[in-house]
Amino acid sequence: MKFAPLLRVTALVTAVALIPVATSGLAAVDAKTGPEFGKLLAVYERIKSNYVEPVEDDKLLKGAIDGMLATLDPHSAFLDARDFENLRTQTEGSYGGLGLSVTLDDGAVKVIAPTKGSPADLAGVKAGDFITHLDGKLIYGGSLDEAVDQMRGVPGTSIKLSVFRPGRDEPFDVTITRKIIELKPVEWELQGNVAVISVSSFSADVGASVKKAWAEAKAKAVGNVSGLVLDLRGNPGGLLDEAIALSDLFLERGTIVSQRGRYARDTEVYPAEIDTKGDIAKGTPMIVLIDEGSASASEIVAGALQDQHRAVVMGQRSFGKGSVQTLIPLTKDTAVKLTTARYYTPSGRSVQEGGIDPDITVPQISDPDLRKRQARSYRESDLRGHLINEIKLEDKDLEKDKVDDPRFKMTAEELKAKNIKDFQLHYAVQALGRTAPRGTLAVKAKR
Repeated sequence: MKFAPLLRVTALVTAVALIPVATSGLAAVDAKTGPEFGKLLAVYERIKSNYVEPVEDDKLLKGAIDGMLATLDPHSAFLDARDFENLRTQTEGSYGGLGLSVTLDDGAVKVIAPTKGSPADLAGVKAGDFITHLDGKLIYGGSLDEAVDQMRGVPGTSIKLSVFRPGRDEPFDVTITRKIIELKPVEWELQGNVAVISVSSFSADVGASVKKAWAEAKAKAVGNVSGLVLDLRGNPGGLLDEAIALSDLFLERGTIVSQRGRYARDTEVYPAEIDTKGDIAKGTPMIVLIDEGSASASEIVAGALQDQHRAVVMGQRSFGKGSVQTLIPLTKDTAVKLTTARYYTPSGRSVQEGGIDPDITVPQISDPDLRKRQARSYRESDLRGHLINEIKLEDKDLEKDKVDDPRFKMTAEELKAKNIKDFQLHYAVQALGRTAPRGTLAVKAKR
């Protein structure tokens, strides 16, 4: 089966599968729904006859389709030809823009995450920010496509964003110069003898890129790599098969992830040892870094390595996106992206709403806005119409990470004075630096 990717600019975090339309899988329309379709047609006819201005059929029909899908969950949507082109560009090509993943939240453009190293990231735009104006023009209440079109443009040109950041009293402006955003989802570096591999999205060939990064890090360290940090912070997800391929690099046996849908035919189990035989790191102590921006495919990887006791998960609770969307083609250039299954970690946990709990909680105290933003953090459980976890999680259990951790008292200014720009990564590297050469850090994951 071939899997299709996340449409970053017009959809929320997700893992998406692509399947052909099967006539046998189409449910018959209940006879009782006939009169309801009659109502829909009657409204259409009244609008065409009586609205103050002429309205194009395409606009009305797309609105009706969008309205149906909006009653389901935040991740089901209609993709037209424009959306498919965005899909291709965001996963296979490059574009001139700011490097932002955004969504529409009650009419407001909300940042899911900036691409690492992009103009938006370097300008200080953060996950959870609201963009209210572009070049002084209010964009609230408009379409997401229009906002994205304005933010994209010729490299070298600039645009002014007015940003409202939860936790700050006043909005602020930031001027950003567009540049070519090249898709480079995997980067690596050595910090001492610890390899740090950062994965910013699960686009095509991420598994192979991580394998190559590990080989290059070992070569540079002359084989003397004492630990590995897999950084999945701010990674909104993407290709399901790439999440499986990445997990398989470090697992020798067992299940990576399973999915269960409405029908028995929708149940799938994805085992290790399919793409890669053995653990390429051969038991090297490993930490997976996550935060509230780590979603879906990222949570699949973190959950698999945590449940299989291959890595310690560190950071903050992840986004909590535990459903799979299927792209069901309608025509050659349109499709419905429909939530068709929930996925589960090897131990049978659903991460829907609750996310992945880190084995070691480490807040990002190098962020000067942390405490204010934390109180208004944005996750799957905050989305209108989200799927409910079968075990019905309590709100208090979902908000534990909003309470200050007494172990971490240093301020962002104090860390800056010590030249610590990224406290979570610093903490992970220091932890691995104190670890014995062979997997003593692989603690039992919390249940």
